[in-house]
Amino acid sequence: MVLLGNKLKETGLLDKKGGIMSSVPDLKFKIASEASEFEQIYRLNYKTFVSEIPQHEPNQAEVLVDQFDDENDYLICLRDSELLGMMAVRDKRPFSLDRKLKNLDSYLPPERKICEFRLLAVEGDYRTGRIFYGLAEQLAHYCQQRGYTLAIMSGTLRQQKLYKHIGFVPFGPLVGTAEAQFQPMYLTLEIAMEKFGSFFQDRPTSTPKKKPVNLLPGPVEIKPEVRKVLAENPISHRARTFVNNFKQTKQNLCQLVNSQYVEMLLGSGTLANDVVAGQLSLLEGPGLILSSGEFGDRLINHAIRAGLSFETLSVEWGDILKRDDIIAALDRRPHTTWLWAVHCETSSGVLNDLAMLKEICTPRNIRLCLDCVSTIGAVPVDLEGVYLATGTSGKCLAAFPGLALVFYNHPVDPAPEALPRYLDLGLYAAKNGVPFTTSSNLLYALHKALQLLEPEQRFQHIADISAWLRPELRERGFQLVVDDAHTSPAVITIVLPEQISSEYVGDQLVEAGFLLSYQSEYLLKRNWIQICLMGECSRDEIAPILEVLPKICSYV
Repeated sequence: MVLLGNKLKETGLLDKKGGIMSSVPDLKFKIASEASEFEQIYRLNYKTFVSEIPQHEPNQAEVLVDQFDDENDYLICLRDSELLGMMAVRDKRPFSLDRKLKNLDSYLPPERKICEFRLLAVEGDYRTGRIFYGLAEQLAHYCQQRGYTLAIMSGTLRQQKLYKHIGFVPFGPLVGTAEAQFQPMYLTLEIAMEKFGSFFQDRPTSTPKKKPVNLLPGPVEIKPEVRKVLAENPISHRARTFVNNFKQTKQNLCQLVNSQYVEMLLGSGTLANDVVAGQLSLLEGPGLILSSGEFGDRLINHAIRAGLSFETLSVEWGDILKRDDIIAALDRRPHTTWLWAVHCETSSGVLNDLAMLKEICTPRNIRLCLDCVSTIGAVPVDLEGVYLATGTSGKCLAAFPGLALVFYNHPVDPAPEALPRYLDLGLYAAKNGVPFTTSSNLLYALHKALQLLEPEQRFQHIADISAWLRPELRERGFQLVVDDAHTSPAVITIVLPEQISSEYVGDQLVEAGFLLSYQSEYLLKRNWIQICLMGECSRDEIAPILEVLPKICSYV
């Protein structure tokens, strides 16, 4: 969805304080914040809803303070310092309409985050539609910032044509009194974007679009040499040149992580973990799965689907899996034969201690299995002694997505009676890694990416950028999920305040030229955004986000 706020910034209609500037140069739209603005609000409220529309009793002061004044945000229109129009918005139930309509929600689209706006008033000499349109635009922007997807109101019968033109949908019976009747109406965020988005589409942007800075966990920025290889004509997976390059790529991968063997399958990291689950199903004895977030939970789901016997040790998202807790869990289950964990819990950024896990598992003869999808190529990874580990071509290795990697340090045999052919790691080993058709383009792209990779230099670069960026974010008031001692330098997870929509902030950052991770369901649920350093990016490219991100959040 195109954000109204994005378009406003593109066209220069947001002022320095985040107010929305009208298409009329001398009009300014903002949220009321000054004492003088509130004094004018109370007088315009009286003029409209006492003198003009007889809803309240007159008083000598000619001031009307709304009963929900402490809960209202007032969206206002100013010319210089003079108030020309206003509306009040609040989200606390019961709404004003709750008291006028029984079963209000039965009239409304389901599963919406609702706000109610009231007290829509414009000075009599300025009722040309410009101010109303500006207030409606500001309302859409306001809802987008706070995650509201439906706005409701009681619309005066005199302006029904205008309301419907904007996109308001009437519902239910009329409310009010015989002297002042109103039609309940609602406006969905989708309709607001459709109506108001076109208002800005033909306006030139103030600056030309730049290539976005890729701060995603994947796909990452890919070098031209790697892209060029992908575009070449494919060759047969039985061709001698392919077989030789396949073998060399496997050697390069094993050397990178100190593993004896690796197999490459057409698929994602999820497929690689399914292969690990298949291998664990061939073992006798139960296992223990560690989880501190989304991807640890996914390992649990892999195990359930594979019918494995296992227990779990889980901690809160962002917490650390502690040595004593792991040992205690294994002591309670002395027959445990395997342990499966995520090296970097990408959902939060927690980097689990690989050396510690080895030290725990080795003396107990427990087979250690790891999801290393987000660490191979970003931090040093030593898989010596690890039973099974997974990776992928499309993240920190800076090749294209599409190759699932399974590392191992022991001989494996085919299991034709126990596993599907595609998930049988032993079948791949028996066929020199190529039992089926695979993509020469993806292989050669990965091969080229590994040739260009300078591991030690890259690890240090990521660590240096992270060590600079994390305190800079904290200095600007942002809360990080994981402390510096236990985080992957490649994943920085930011907790946004409840009143600021992470989806709104993420979309705004995209428009500002920064691609971040924020659209995953688990991030949206927790109102988190992530800056990931898994691809090629410099400090100079990232630095502007330290100015842009606080400004976006200050608009709310």
